[in-house]
Amino acid sequence: MPLNAKQLIDQWVANYPEDKAGGMDAEIQVNFTGEGGGSWIIKFAEGKISAAEGQASAPRLTVTTGLADILAIAEGKLDAMAAFMQGKVKLEGDVGLAMRMVSMLKGS
Repeated sequence: MPLNAKQLIDQWVANYPEDKAGGMDAEIQVNFTGEGGGSWIIKFAEGKISAAEGQASAPRLTVTTGLADILAIAEGKLDAMAAFMQGKVKLEGDVGLAMRMVSMLKGS
């Protein structure tokens, strides 16, 4: 299992099923707090996914969560919806897009 944000993002990009990225054209800002965290831009375009460290200029969705919480979700130890309801995952923007991204975690 990844130990830091870069490893997690790299794993997501490598394992994300391209058929789930089809039709998506979006830039998502992901901010991981806590040790090993960081800020990342995830781009979906033309059926492909890519990621880079930094801040998106106009993201369709911003996700902010603790790195430990997102790792627990990826490991199946924490339900994504429960984490959202408990305030462990904060979403701003296109929440429907967040639901499509859940498959990224399941592929980790």
